[in-house]
Amino acid sequence: MSKQIHKFTPAGLGLLIGSLPVSDYEQALSLIAQYTPAIPLWPQLPANPLERMLNQFIEGLPGIVETDERTYFDLTSTDFEAEQLKFYEEYLAVAEDLAQTLNSRFAVSDSRAHGIYAMRAKGLPESGLTAVKGQVTGPFTLLTGLADSDHRLGYYDESFRDMTVKCLAMKAAWQVKFLQDFQVPVIVFIDEPALSGLGSSAFISISKDDIATDLSEVIGAIQGAGGLAGIHVCANTDWSFLLSLGLNILSFDAYNFFDRLTACQTDVHTFLDGGGIIAWGLIPTGDSELIASETSRSLAARWEKKIEPLTGGSWDKAAILKRSLITPSCGTGALTLDAATRVLQLTSGVSKILRDKYIR
Repeated sequence: MSKQIHKFTPAGLGLLIGSLPVSDYEQALSLIAQYTPAIPLWPQLPANPLERMLNQFIEGLPGIVETDERTYFDLTSTDFEAEQLKFYEEYLAVAEDLAQTLNSRFAVSDSRAHGIYAMRAKGLPESGLTAVKGQVTGPFTLLTGLADSDHRLGYYDESFRDMTVKCLAMKAAWQVKFLQDFQVPVIVFIDEPALSGLGSSAFISISKDDIATDLSEVIGAIQGAGGLAGIHVCANTDWSFLLSLGLNILSFDAYNFFDRLTACQTDVHTFLDGGGIIAWGLIPTGDSELIASETSRSLAARWEKKIEPLTGGSWDKAAILKRSLITPSCGTGALTLDAATRVLQLTSGVSKILRDKYIR
């Protein structure tokens, strides 16, 4: 891991997940700067169809077909083999020197991630800046969301799966290199909502070893580029499995699934002992009425109460908070602007209450 990783102490700072319900990037960046200035992220705006989860990071991937009706892959076209060869030639070149991703097919274009370009163009205030964050769709989510023309999932096509994992790994590494101009640690979250289906009948034939192999390739690319690799899952999953993957940060919906993680006390302590960070998704994002009913104090008290099973030994509340981030449970792109703004206010407020009490 790079030296930047070891310098990063989250200390209960606030952080956002990614999406916001606006169509103006300046407005999005202003909201981020107002509520999470210490660790800003580049905003994803689902109002732009190219920034939706299955579209944003597939640029440059051979076989992709995008129409107004659907996005799918087709490996039967006459030029596919030639495109596949070019893909692997470029992959092998940039994998040896990840800085080369900056001028490669693995760069995410302005049309699909204008937020990252707008953030760099606008600049960030150096005072108080602790880290910056990016995000990429996870391989399991993308490969179980994309299918071919016969509706066969991409995960079950070995050729397409291998290219997709490598494409996502390089796009994640590109983000690290792109954001290193800010001279602070770079965090990249691998967004894996589909992992909530891990072990279900829908994916019964998929092995955890295969999922681990794919995720480890993306994690390794982020860390190899000098960044901190996080995984975000906004529902319940196998937490012990994720904690074993060599992550820097585990991000989860702590509002709804706090107890599921605390049940894994030994694994959580091992993760923390190794320098791992927990991003507690304490602020609800799924229901506007629930968002309106909570306060910063009620959510901070919720963390203090529910963290009790994880305390013990060297890990008291203050020690855990030093290895913690405070986040919404998920992105806010599907909310109204008022509800999303409330989520951002609560994220900032909970962070301040807990930091004032426990961080010395």
